[in-house]
Amino acid sequence: MTLDPTAVAKRLRSYSRPSGARGALELIITAAPLAAISVLAWIALKHHVWWGLLLVAPAAAFLVRLFMIQHDCSHGAFFRWKPLNDWVGRIIGVLTLTPFDYWRHAHGVHHAGSGALDRRTLGAVEILTVEEYRALPRIRQFGYWLYRHPLVLFGLGPTYMFLLQHRMPIGMMRQGWRPWLSVQATNLGIAALAVGMMMIFGVLPFLLVYLPMMVLAASAGVWLFFVQHQFEETYWARGDDWNFHDAALHGSSHYDLPPILRWFTANIGIHHVHHLNSRIPYYRLPQVLRDEPTLRGVGRLTLLTSIRCAGLTLWDESSRRLISFRELRRMRRAQPA
Repeated sequence: MTLDPTAVAKRLRSYSRPSGARGALELIITAAPLAAISVLAWIALKHHVWWGLLLVAPAAAFLVRLFMIQHDCSHGAFFRWKPLNDWVGRIIGVLTLTPFDYWRHAHGVHHAGSGALDRRTLGAVEILTVEEYRALPRIRQFGYWLYRHPLVLFGLGPTYMFLLQHRMPIGMMRQGWRPWLSVQATNLGIAALAVGMMMIFGVLPFLLVYLPMMVLAASAGVWLFFVQHQFEETYWARGDDWNFHDAALHGSSHYDLPPILRWFTANIGIHHVHHLNSRIPYYRLPQVLRDEPTLRGVGRLTLLTSIRCAGLTLWDESSRRLISFRELRRMRRAQPA
């Protein structure tokens, strides 16, 4: 059965009604455990460093979920009242080191031009086509290879982005005072929170818990964002060939995670539905798949099959799929002299 993305998008409008009570509950069951585990970790450090560090991973999982609430707030999908979405998002941004208004704009650019080869701008993982890569000088090819290396993309990159890059309105520094206000207000909030926690628990205990927690959560978040768009049969097109609904449905994956991971990631793996209608609250996305079973197999990835995506680096316009550097080398060897 061939899906009509535009028709599906129209049917999804009925799901985009946030519930204030459900939103409040989701916020409580995410923020309260995060706070409790973090405090327990700082207390445990006084007895043995490893006891505290063992609690970092579950705290990071709740921090990822809190970021997903911030993400829904940025789309106006968490509460019905826009100012409540905005202020909850801004407060969460202090904990996730993500300036809300600045990030919301960048993420909106990503949604508006996802899959458009001639609009690869702010808010997305950098991708080159095979021909673009071949046209680069060797030093820049090495730079792109380094950027796409998993240790950089999912290790150093997320740490740099959340700890350093988000401290300035990169990409919007000449777009007026609003990006600067968003970033600097978030920075002040982060500084106030950090100083307060250090005064209560001590400088070293705070750093030993918060920094690893943030690094783990950032890496997990970047991996999720990556695998939601960087899979073999994703969608990229140029000019008039690009279509918003086609890009949403076929350029975003259905990352079919185990139930516990689905809960901690707030159903963000149902990403093709999210891109078709970003106003659907994350707790209603599973209902969409139940009511629209044909969507379950579109762009489906499992935890196991998603691992291969880490090696996909270049868009091959001739075959319309992502390929790896290794496959590019094979293609070069197969070409006649």
